[in-house]
Amino acid sequence: MGSALKAVKVSEHVYWVGAIDWTIRNFHGYNTTRGTTYNAYLIMADKVTLIDTVKCNFKDELLARVSSVIDPEKIDYFISNHTEMDHSGCFSQIVEAIKPEKIFASPNGKKALAAHFHHPYEVEALKDGEALDLGNMKLTSVLTPMLHWPDSMVTYLDKDKVLFSQDGFGLHLASSERFDDELPEYGVRYEAAKYYANILLPLSMQVKKVLKKLEELNLPIDVLANDHGPVWRKNIGKIIEKYGEWAEQKPTKKAVIVYASMWKSTEKMATAICDGLAAKGISTKLMCLDAVHRSDVLVEVLDAGALLIGTPTLNNNMFPLVADVLCYMKGLKPKNLLAGSFGSHGWSGQGPDLVMAELEAMKLDIVDKPLKINYVPNEEALEQCRAYGEKVADMLIERVDG
Repeated sequence: MGSALKAVKVSEHVYWVGAIDWTIRNFHGYNTTRGTTYNAYLIMADKVTLIDTVKCNFKDELLARVSSVIDPEKIDYFISNHTEMDHSGCFSQIVEAIKPEKIFASPNGKKALAAHFHHPYEVEALKDGEALDLGNMKLTSVLTPMLHWPDSMVTYLDKDKVLFSQDGFGLHLASSERFDDELPEYGVRYEAAKYYANILLPLSMQVKKVLKKLEELNLPIDVLANDHGPVWRKNIGKIIEKYGEWAEQKPTKKAVIVYASMWKSTEKMATAICDGLAAKGISTKLMCLDAVHRSDVLVEVLDAGALLIGTPTLNNNMFPLVADVLCYMKGLKPKNLLAGSFGSHGWSGQGPDLVMAELEAMKLDIVDKPLKINYVPNEEALEQCRAYGEKVADMLIERVDG
């Protein structure tokens, strides 16, 4: 229909009409180094239906893709699965442009749309399990509160076996490819894990409830149409299985050592601890906060069994980069981790003690008192660090193997 931007067909009656954000690099403190997409979907039923919108500055891209399939004013229904602004940012403008016969959301979604946009439109609230008649097919709502907002719901198109999962099973990844099987599987899986670790991890109990609910509904799913990243059409079973694993947070024989260092002394300690862990067969990730972002730390912690944090003491406090990652991590609530602190210090040495207090506040399982070395560690001190790593390894092996 004359548009340079085209919709992408994802099933017999469903088109992707979203937007690609190639340049975004920060999403609520989460480092999105590979960009993202804002996925919206057009259902070509008797009652033509649009599911979700996009971030406000991508409105024209959405309308262009819709226009490549149908005149936007021929859309009958609009459905908001999730009210967060990256999916509803141009709600009012889109409603004005398409003039839908009806607008639908969850009961909490109806309230959230009103609170966000103070709009004059009538919004109908869909009940859990309610089947919306689109004429030649049905769209069923499944309420999923706190996955990851109170308004959240998913919707299921019976005719095409498509589950519109909003932020569930999403990943921040901008690409010209629209489907998971068109991209390297490892990269897709890593970004999906990063998304879970940095957004959904504190809601793992809700994730388990939703997975159980979907299992009980026994919906055949040919397409898992998420709100961010590539659409799942090949590895649907694998990503659902991974969500189950991540939600359980079972400890593994993996340790993550996160540290900051002023004059390389704490770094030397971290390296020796790492060597002690590795000598016992523990897969260990050494992460210097000068080189990695806090959101990259969380994706490694997601499938770990131990977390050790090193800090020098600066102005009677922990190092600022360490404070940053601890504050961020505390909100994401990782569980089932052995944890400890260490660091080099000059004359006061409170840094590792303050880290330990934060780890205790997170209700992690403390391995020992903070390991502290005065100034530059000598060979004897480094052997002490290595022995500390071996001790943590033994504790982790016992925990995992039972």
